[in-house]
Amino acid sequence: MTGTIELGREVVNKLRASYDDVAVLIKTRDRVMVKLWNTEPSVTQSWITTEVSLLLTKSKRVLILEFSVGRPEEILKAVEKISSVVERVEESELYAPLPEPQEVKLVEGSFDAKVIDAMRDPGKLTRLMIDAALSEGAERVAGTLTLSNDERVLVTSKGFENSERRTLVEAYLRAFKKEFSGQWAHGSTHVNEKEIEEVGRKAGLYASITSNKADLQPGKYDVVLSPLVVGNLMNYVSFMSSALAVLMGYSMFMKFRPGDKIASEKLTLVDTPRDPTLPNVASFDDEGVPTYDKPIIEDGVFHNLLHNSGTATKLGVKSTGNAGWVMPNPWNLRMKPGELREEELVSELRNGVIITNNWYTRLQNYVEGTFSTVARDAALLVKNGEVVGNVGRVRIATSFPQLLNNIEEMTRQTYDIMWWEVRTPTRAPYVLARNVNLTKPYI
Repeated sequence: MTGTIELGREVVNKLRASYDDVAVLIKTRDRVMVKLWNTEPSVTQSWITTEVSLLLTKSKRVLILEFSVGRPEEILKAVEKISSVVERVEESELYAPLPEPQEVKLVEGSFDAKVIDAMRDPGKLTRLMIDAALSEGAERVAGTLTLSNDERVLVTSKGFENSERRTLVEAYLRAFKKEFSGQWAHGSTHVNEKEIEEVGRKAGLYASITSNKADLQPGKYDVVLSPLVVGNLMNYVSFMSSALAVLMGYSMFMKFRPGDKIASEKLTLVDTPRDPTLPNVASFDDEGVPTYDKPIIEDGVFHNLLHNSGTATKLGVKSTGNAGWVMPNPWNLRMKPGELREEELVSELRNGVIITNNWYTRLQNYVEGTFSTVARDAALLVKNGEVVGNVGRVRIATSFPQLLNNIEEMTRQTYDIMWWEVRTPTRAPYVLARNVNLTKPYI
């Protein structure tokens, strides 16, 4: 780490005479990925990447450059090619100088030596997923297991210098039985064999839970949304909680002020950068501001927009430690669990649909929060407290305010979800919502 900080310092020193502010963010990742196809590992890849971001400001003009290099030493060669492009950039309405360095307390516990061991031999973890899916009745599976050792370094011309290290486990598996499929996913900084096994078990269970097709007429239904679906939808809610999304007109939070009730009192959604077990753990943001956990929504009440220095200056508030040089972003999301036991979901739903996975989430009207999303894999019709069939691809067509206000209960058990439809890691329960509009998609 010391070497990377020294490299960042050298980059800043090379550029600081020509610019008002300079920041360099260096992310190095040593990664192993196992791809599963037709129930067997098909490809195992390993590679090291170094991603560099440069922030340069001059006379309220802001230039951000991003590039990848094969080795950290190549950064200095790339810096030599930077010309006076910033002179041709217009002044930014959201310009703010980089903040003065503050004391940062590094989050402990985000590095797991077991991940490094698994990177050398990932076979045991992949086998756990496969065997668990097959034990539930799946005929074949596909998916990926990604393991990595990451370093993040930030150096600024204000004098901020710091680094942190974390490990990462990201797993998802899709199981198939005849024409039906099920999927599950998991993300963490630590190896937890039970959670890895659960990825396979859940995927296999949902692929095998019914052999019947069922028809569903468009209309209002009570629904259970799995943590995969909840994670995807909360990613969109948290995107709209970014102050830049509000300033650009891409947010339902334009209509609300902190203190407004916007959801069921059952819903609490927290940005949690300092949870050492969640993959996007961060002690400081991209401007060097210390991070802290904060509610976006608490007991149904809107609490916080997410800010970097630029949006905070524009709106006359303080940064929330969520930079993003351009857009403030959540780090990790955590939802407060409820009182339901998972085994009570079907009986509590009584009549309705369990949607286990989704994709193609689209916002039709950001200000109103109007959206649709399509069920993927198992979507289970429940009648009289029993699963009677799979309805296939149905579409949820509603608005976020309406859906969030219709939440009735959540499960006690939560899951740490991360995959390509849930890029902000989310600790989510199953959610029971009443009176949700379901239609048929065209895809």
